[in-house]
Amino acid sequence: METEGACNLDPRVKRTREMLLRAFEELLGTKSLQAISVQDIAERSTLNRATFYDHYTDKFALFQDLIGEKFRSAFMSRMAERPAQCPHGIRALIETVCDFLAGFPSRCEEFRRQAGPLIESTIRERLREFLVAGALRDCPERDRSNAELRATLAAWAICGAATEWQRHNAQSRDEFVDAVLPIVLPIMGLSPAGATGSH
Repeated sequence: METEGACNLDPRVKRTREMLLRAFEELLGTKSLQAISVQDIAERSTLNRATFYDHYTDKFALFQDLIGEKFRSAFMSRMAERPAQCPHGIRALIETVCDFLAGFPSRCEEFRRQAGPLIESTIRERLREFLVAGALRDCPERDRSNAELRATLAAWAICGAATEWQRHNAQSRDEFVDAVLPIVLPIMGLSPAGATGSH
């Protein structure tokens, strides 16, 4: 993923990526994802195409980085004081995914068709990374594979269910979270008893 180790990046590299991300986000406000070219991004960022390709393989890699950063920011503000390995933490994770996905319905159908799979896969991978890190904390070596598997399954379950919820919007966010939480908690090895209705 493009932002792995982002906090350890050389300041010049970080600044260049920030310029590209800002330019791309501005362009997404006026053009469809499909219509934006690397040349458009280079011109808007006042950088050249060669510099763009030094940092990203294509505009879709840049888009994933943009979504990943935005999700990480929303995620960290929601999770600030909550450990992921408890029912309240898992609830906050599900709420964050729902709220983040709900920010996209105003976009046109074309945007959702083009960008939806990239958004979903990026969120799922970020969520998985967070859950794996939490699951492996204080985990005995012999249980590490199982902990990683649980985190992966939980990330896929949360993202898949939230994506369907966002598409169909048949119930409120809190109703959806109350329905999903007792299903996800056992995947993570947590008890669902008393987990619903705690928002």
